[in-house]
Amino acid sequence: RDIGVRANADTPADAAMARQFLAEGIGLCRTEHMFFDEDRLVVMREMIFADTSHDRAAALSRLLPMQRADFVQLFEIMAGLPVCIRLFDPPLHEFLPHSREGLRELAEALDKPLSDVIRRAEALAEFNPMLGMRGVRLGVVLPEIYAMQAQAIFEATVEIAKKGTNVIPEIMIPLVSARREVELVKTHIDAVAAAVRIKTGVAFDYKLGVMVETPRAALRAGEIAQHAAFLSFGTNDLTQMTYGLSRDDAGRFMNTYVQQGVFPEDPFHILDVDGVGELLHIGAERGRATRPDLTLSICGEHGGNPESIAFCRQQGFDYVSCSPFRVPLARLAAAHLALADNVAERNSDTKS
Repeated sequence: RDIGVRANADTPADAAMARQFLAEGIGLCRTEHMFFDEDRLVVMREMIFADTSHDRAAALSRLLPMQRADFVQLFEIMAGLPVCIRLFDPPLHEFLPHSREGLRELAEALDKPLSDVIRRAEALAEFNPMLGMRGVRLGVVLPEIYAMQAQAIFEATVEIAKKGTNVIPEIMIPLVSARREVELVKTHIDAVAAAVRIKTGVAFDYKLGVMVETPRAALRAGEIAQHAAFLSFGTNDLTQMTYGLSRDDAGRFMNTYVQQGVFPEDPFHILDVDGVGELLHIGAERGRATRPDLTLSICGEHGGNPESIAFCRQQGFDYVSCSPFRVPLARLAAAHLALADNVAERNSDTKS
């Protein structure tokens, strides 16, 4: 192969599976999945209902050791292979109960009036949460969340280094659409890294990158790459935003569209190389014009699709990332593509 294959892995169990399938690292670790465990959910809700930055930081300090333990496990399992960790992405209301009974129980647990809990829940509700206060927007408005996650990542890096494994964590900012967002988050994370280095006396490096999920991020990749060591295209959301389609609802009419030739294939299953692919091409070209050593990848489920791998390979991407179970297929597809090129080159040389 001449293109890397990593796995999307959110838990230590996913990471272990990825290693069994010989993935070359983790291309996407979605950290929010770690917060839905019952013991963490309680603390998350305390953080959501905190009235001040100080109170939010106090709740997050209780989540810190849990996050740190998660990352230590991931780093141990991956044994020095690259691990790309996406910072917190979903809107906060996803962590709240949806029924009145659930809100009543939450009010009792937090020792707050039910009316206050209902008011806060209603304030967090959004008409279109996929396009709401999530991803980097949370990191800009509530920087304490990303600061806690960065501290957990760096402290885990130090802990693993003391055990003899060198890790350069890759930290990925989700849902970026402007360079200034990256500048703001980078400033906070650099400060956390400096504090951990001073506190522990251990030197370490890290890479900061961006998950390209909005068309604007692809179009402005030249600016964004000034502050990013890598761009990883989240093709699930990028497809959704490019088409103006909800991937949760498109199934209602997708078969009709494919049968009548509107779309050649379901764009959520096979990468649309004409539309979404052009954004990937533009993003890659403009990003590397700014930073020639920029690492490029895709981390949507398209990463396990042979046709999509062929496109990424043509565009000079460094790796694809897909679910652990699709890693063998992706490795095989990438190998077939490289072999086919070698055969074509030999035939061409023979003819000449």
